[in-house]
Amino acid sequence: MSRIKISRIRQLVFGFYMSGIMSLLMSSVITFINTGLDSGFVYRWMAAFIVAWAVAFPLVTFIAPLAGKMTAFTMRRFEEKSTPAN
Repeated sequence: MSRIKISRIRQLVFGFYMSGIMSLLMSSVITFINTGLDSGFVYRWMAAFIVAWAVAFPLVTFIAPLAGKMTAFTMRRFEEKSTPAN
């Protein structure tokens, strides 16, 4: 496999795991805050999780490169300001 394909696959796998974990955690917290903990909590949580993950995975896939560029830009600015003048 070429390096570009492996890089793209890595990005997709990362997005899959990151969006899944974040969706699972965030949907549990928000479901708990909105509805409380009762006998139907797990059902409501899983329903919310499925919707959240369906939205989060494509967004993470497309937004991650933008976030990386924004991070690089911010760090360059930070490094420029923290470098002592000669």
